[in-house]
Amino acid sequence: MAESLERETELYKKLLPTTLAADEGKFALISGDQLVGVFETYADALKVGYEKFGLQPFMVKQIAAIEVMAYFTRDLGSACLT
Repeated sequence: MAESLERETELYKKLLPTTLAADEGKFALISGDQLVGVFETYADALKVGYEKFGLQPFMVKQIAAIEVMAYFTRDLGSACLT
């Protein structure tokens, strides 16, 4: 799956200088080599992404000068170690 979002990530980086000035804080919806749109909320961008692309890969990313890293896991089957 990581390989499938490489094009989207590259396009985001390429468009960042332009979109940053006008749309910082908003959310970009990108599929393949296409900026589908810029949305006020993550939920709005995600909704349109699923409507247009279903389960096909697409990326929703907040437009920001400084990227905040977040880590998520799907490994929910492990026992809690605390």
